[in-house]
Amino acid sequence: MTESTGTAPIIVWFRRDLRIADNPALVAAAEAGAPILPLFILDERDLPGEASAWWLHGSLSCLSDALEKRGAKLILRRGRPEDELTALVKETGAMSVFWNRCYEPAAIERDRTLESSLVEAGIGVKNFAASLLAEPWQVKTKTGDAYKVFTPFWKALSASGPFGTPLAQPRKLKGGGGPPSDRLDDWQLRPSSPDWAGGMRECWTPGEKGAHERLRHFLENAASDYREKRDLPGMEGTSRLSPHLRWGEISPRQIWTAIEAHRGDDPSAGMSLDAFLSEVAWRDFAYHLIYHWPSIADENWKPAFDAFPWSDDDEAFRRWSAGRTGYPIVDAGMRELWQTGWMHNRVRMIAASFLLKDLLIHWKRGAAWFEDTLVDADLAVNRASWQWVAGSGADAAPYFRIFNPVLQGEKFDPRGDYVRRYVPELAGLETKYIHKPWEAPSAMLDEAGIVLGKTYPRPIVDHREARQRALDAYEEVKRAG
Repeated sequence: MTESTGTAPIIVWFRRDLRIADNPALVAAAEAGAPILPLFILDERDLPGEASAWWLHGSLSCLSDALEKRGAKLILRRGRPEDELTALVKETGAMSVFWNRCYEPAAIERDRTLESSLVEAGIGVKNFAASLLAEPWQVKTKTGDAYKVFTPFWKALSASGPFGTPLAQPRKLKGGGGPPSDRLDDWQLRPSSPDWAGGMRECWTPGEKGAHERLRHFLENAASDYREKRDLPGMEGTSRLSPHLRWGEISPRQIWTAIEAHRGDDPSAGMSLDAFLSEVAWRDFAYHLIYHWPSIADENWKPAFDAFPWSDDDEAFRRWSAGRTGYPIVDAGMRELWQTGWMHNRVRMIAASFLLKDLLIHWKRGAAWFEDTLVDADLAVNRASWQWVAGSGADAAPYFRIFNPVLQGEKFDPRGDYVRRYVPELAGLETKYIHKPWEAPSAMLDEAGIVLGKTYPRPIVDHREARQRALDAYEEVKRAG
């Protein structure tokens, strides 16, 4: 490996690590003493969904400002990293490239090829661990195999901690000049005609500062009660850190450290904090899975599910994605997603179960919709989660676990606060019927201004019949297996 010498600059290639603090590649480059060229490449082959693209614009803007305050200018390039990174090396005379590792199958293959070509050309390459609590190859069973079930993975991961002290942010960076850079606005990552991002702007503050403000708010207001309130979408009981983690504006190590510090301040919150950390660990598990079984992104992890008799009902999918299924808790979730770019985790499971098991529509279609509309769209986490609900993935939910959307609504949104917020046409309905408006007396519907089939749809399917249809379909999978 060729080390940087003299005044030759170091390129720091940002990817899923859009932060200054606890950024190993950036810190190592700063400590080397050479000029630094921060770089972000918008890979044409890996353009994010529209909601994530909106987030990326804000995140890159914040990163650019933070770097400039410390003396370095963020360089933006759009194209294939193999072309853009090589071009920047030639333009600047850089002798080293640092980056933090990615773990998606295509990214691993790209990085290996790129590192090989750079080293062959005499360019030093260093890569670092920055995105997970532990590398996917570090957490193993006693026989040295990869874990297939989350609970023992979580026990092994948590036992391997602590995970080190987060790295302090560099106070000053030695800039490496001003190579040509794209203008962020020219990438048109934000919608304009029409501008549909108003709801997201109201809910979110992309960037490293916004991530730490979100974490602080969670610690002060919800962390100690997380275990009791995390499943209640009508309350602010979750951290909402997922989009910040998706773009690496905050690291899981920073979150773990903050949670452990909070544990010391509030010893009675131990079970809630453990529950929250297990959710952070689920993200590690998803990357563990996609690293060891790359096909999980596109194929059934359990091959027997190749025999599942999926439906190609485009109209049903359209009604699901628009939040017009006639089941209020499902519709509230899909509308929250459309308005804010995010959906409460409990409702994600309910909405996914409804698409897969009540409508028998393939998990790939649901996963693709989420990846286009979620600000936290993350390939590994999204695909592992959809396969978990479908029953085709690792540590999957039992095939016979088919969520009843009415009972789920009554259990987790007992007063109907969540439904009333996102399905306002039902707001005037009594709580007894808020999750099953088709059972409400006609006079009550009239008083609430509800005309079923017009102002609010009737159920797209009868859940009892749909459940039996799903069980019959799963029997085909059992026979095929």
